[in-house]
Amino acid sequence: MEYLDIVDENGVPTGETAERETAHAQGIRHRTSHVWIARRKNDRVQLLLQKRSMEKDAFPGCYDISSAGHIPAGQDWIPSALRELKEELGVTAAPEHLIYCGQRRFAFDDVFHGRPFHDRQVSNVYLLWLDREPEDFVLQAEEVSEVRWFDFDDCLRILFDGTVPSCVYEEELNLLKPALGL
Repeated sequence: MEYLDIVDENGVPTGETAERETAHAQGIRHRTSHVWIARRKNDRVQLLLQKRSMEKDAFPGCYDISSAGHIPAGQDWIPSALRELKEELGVTAAPEHLIYCGQRRFAFDDVFHGRPFHDRQVSNVYLLWLDREPEDFVLQAEEVSEVRWFDFDDCLRILFDGTVPSCVYEEELNLLKPALGL
């Protein structure tokens, strides 16, 4: 069982915890860390997106943030972000390599695998510059089925016109623009 800190609207723990499944069943606010991996290739900025495993509890088979995860109770943003990078993609990074891009709050309600899903997150968003080919990542099969580089401009177009199944939000891509030099 994975326990999460219940947090206020700024992501500050209230001192209470909830089991992850309960948090999503009841819409309890919790924290996540999001890390976008970027590189420059042929004078263009590219983002690495992961394709979520079909077994994921939300958005199975959709392209998503390079690496993201819930922050376990008692842990902090950056250690959790670094742990998720290592677990999901086999990437080892240091705290100083993560560039803070902002905080995002959102609420989302849907049904996945026949069960209601209520997500209330406060997410810190980070950028990591890393030029590595997709086959050089070590993917956590139960979480990630593949990774793929997309030109930033293509992300804005294909992720939102339905060409590629996605659970990426434009608001989050906009948080990255200053750190990407766009």
